[in-house]
Amino acid sequence: MARRAQTQDSAASETPGTTTIRRPSSLANEVYETIFAQLMSLRIAPGSRITVDNLARELGVSQTPVREALGRLEGEGLVLKTHLMGYRAAPQLNAKQFLDLYEMRLLIEPYAARQAVASLDDDSLARLTEAAGVMASRGQKGDERIRYSQFAREDAVFHDMIMEMGGNELMRSTLAHQHVHYHIFRLMFHSRVTEEALSEHEAIISAFEARDADAAEAAMRVHIERSRDRLLPVFEQ
Repeated sequence: MARRAQTQDSAASETPGTTTIRRPSSLANEVYETIFAQLMSLRIAPGSRITVDNLARELGVSQTPVREALGRLEGEGLVLKTHLMGYRAAPQLNAKQFLDLYEMRLLIEPYAARQAVASLDDDSLARLTEAAGVMASRGQKGDERIRYSQFAREDAVFHDMIMEMGGNELMRSTLAHQHVHYHIFRLMFHSRVTEEALSEHEAIISAFEARDADAAEAAMRVHIERSRDRLLPVFEQ
């Protein structure tokens, strides 16, 4: 992560000759983001044991923010905690789970995109466009793991917003409960996953801008089918 601080998990004022220490909340969030990125980029392999003490040493922090981060990640389905055994990364989807998941998405999400058109206004369209990540994600530089994990989160928000605007909370909660997007993005750490998804997001946004329900449904279907086809080779190795 970052730099090791001489004093951890505490706040200090910036004065001449001293090092500014991040506030605890900022430190805890940075630890969370770092572990999240390692999980999404497969640096922490699916199913592998996660040792709090080892992570704390690697990141140069105390165990407290590491435990907080792992608790958040457990709530997102990326980390599992077993009594007396500790933490481990959630296992990878198998081929059957993957295909079942995409079958469900193809039944639910194109329909939700169609329904969302009826509830669109300028404000919701602007929020969807921002969540699509098209302008923000392209051309970014920096740590590729961080950028990949950021796009995974943006993608989850984008799809969830469409489900919310579609108006069926049961469908939305069913999809969210599966932690679909995080598990899917863990299957392959590759720039192609983000670049092609961004182009597909553009097509969905264009359909929303035109208030074209048929086009929105079709664009979402194409997006999900292409996402499935990009990742299928993972199970053929």
